[in-house]
Amino acid sequence: MLLVGGTVMRTAEVDRKTLETEVHVKVNLDSVGRADVYTGIAFLDHLVTTLAFHSLIDIKLYVKGDLKHHIAEDVAICLGQAIRKALGNGEGIVRFGFAAVPMDCSLAFSAVDLAKRPYAKIDLKLRGKRIEDMSCEDINHLLEILATSMQANIHVWTQYGANDHHKAEAAFKALALSLKQAITIDPRRKSIPSVKGVI
Repeated sequence: MLLVGGTVMRTAEVDRKTLETEVHVKVNLDSVGRADVYTGIAFLDHLVTTLAFHSLIDIKLYVKGDLKHHIAEDVAICLGQAIRKALGNGEGIVRFGFAAVPMDCSLAFSAVDLAKRPYAKIDLKLRGKRIEDMSCEDINHLLEILATSMQANIHVWTQYGANDHHKAEAAFKALALSLKQAITIDPRRKSIPSVKGVI
């Protein structure tokens, strides 16, 4: 977190270097959704940019890596860790978020709980093996790892759709909108959003 002009800005950076990848990510939860993203996978760049734009979370993300699967996996690890780190103890946040997004032929839903109870239920109904230059399997895996690394409960599903690109993009837009809602500070909430007193 960063103090700017008397206001706490919820920001965080995460770096990860392995024998397979090198990742740097920086997020600002209290901004306008700017994206500066390079993963080497065009469709992954598109999905992360979409997530940033519609969640209003600024995301800077740079990756060097060997295999596309490793890149997608480590992007999810670092992005989730950065968002969790920026949330701090979660004081004052709404905590829950839900969204429905239509995109042409597709309709997608997302529900999020930012309590530290990681779980993912993903059903995008992707029928092909790839979307552009990214494996459909890696898209599903990315969302599962994002939930684990963010320590969030994330359910994302596509109700229907005829185009895999539209289904995946609608799902990420829905996730972005539900995250935007969940990370928002509720001016009436002066405490941790749990009857346990901790999340």
